[in-house]
Amino acid sequence: MRKFVNSLPAKLILSMIVGSIAGCYVGNNIMQVIVTIEKLLGSFIFFCVPLIVIGFITPSITKLGQSVSKVLGFAFLLAYISSIGAAFMSLFAGFELIPHLNISSHVLQAKELPKVIFELNVTPIINVMGALFISVTVGIATCWTKSTITIKLLEEFHQIVLSILTRILIPMLPFFVGCTFCSLSYEGVIAKQLPIFTIVVLIVIVGHYIWLAVLYGIAAIYSKKSPFKILKYYGPTYLTAIGTMSSAATLPIALDSAIKSEVLRKDMVDFGIPLFSNIHVCGSVLTEVFFVMVVSQIYYGHLPSVGLMVLFCLLLGLFAVGAPGVPGGTLIASLGLIISLLGFDSSATALILSIFALQDSFGTACNVTGDGALTLILTKFVEKLKPNTKIL
Repeated sequence: MRKFVNSLPAKLILSMIVGSIAGCYVGNNIMQVIVTIEKLLGSFIFFCVPLIVIGFITPSITKLGQSVSKVLGFAFLLAYISSIGAAFMSLFAGFELIPHLNISSHVLQAKELPKVIFELNVTPIINVMGALFISVTVGIATCWTKSTITIKLLEEFHQIVLSILTRILIPMLPFFVGCTFCSLSYEGVIAKQLPIFTIVVLIVIVGHYIWLAVLYGIAAIYSKKSPFKILKYYGPTYLTAIGTMSSAATLPIALDSAIKSEVLRKDMVDFGIPLFSNIHVCGSVLTEVFFVMVVSQIYYGHLPSVGLMVLFCLLLGLFAVGAPGVPGGTLIASLGLIISLLGFDSSATALILSIFALQDSFGTACNVTGDGALTLILTKFVEKLKPNTKIL
């Protein structure tokens, strides 16, 4: 219980509640201060986004390139395909369901926020798409040249950005979200949209179960083995993930559950489960795609175009592989896509962070449970290569 209270999702939920209540009572002068703080925090967050992109995506590419193992490459491919598969399922559901949810557009709200006291624009050193291209090109070129010095430098840079993320950015998020929800409440948005938030959270949780059924169904067809010989051991793993909201914290339980299955090779469990716990985030991706569509409808009065969302899904799969192993890591790593590709401002981004936190534990549970299906596919793949192949 104490771990949950101290977790980021709990702090974000508390900040949402406090901000929503405060927005109903604060006056214009206090609201002006709050809006100014929100803009300052948002400016710093946007400044950090390109650093996060370079700091996490590039080292992920170099790590993949260091090994010539077909199994490792196949594992990364599985994680990517699962992520974008979940994303496209969510995309289809979004276009089919969101128009029927009766979402009132935020742009129609009458009450205006007061102007900020002053602005301090912290300009990012590079735009997000530039950071993405640098990450891909430098990562691939480093693999080609096998530059061990550059690989070490990139790993150190990864640790530096991770420190900024964990010590500055993440502790800042509850204040940013609290200010944003105070603004939304002041404008009158919260009272009208709260029922919608509840509905969309329930929709994505159902989507998690559907995608898990798809994953295990594909694994069963490919391996010709019963997925229930894995799922029957995964109850403790699922519940642990809900309680911890962390793939890393759930890893010991996930290993214990997977090793009990008679259809998974032990070496594949030892190799696949830890790997997938870091690169496979199908539940989080599914959630994010649906949520950005909902928030677009709320803030801008329309859904993003189909072409734009298809590109977003394809790129999101890449960002997800390199996402930091922290609560909400997939969303944090892909903030650049949300801002640059979809054009979301700081308030819309903060709203996504908030509603994402409401279901983060269920998204994590979907991620780690899906790892069992991918490990079953990986087991069959290795057996086809050579029955006695050892990875570890």
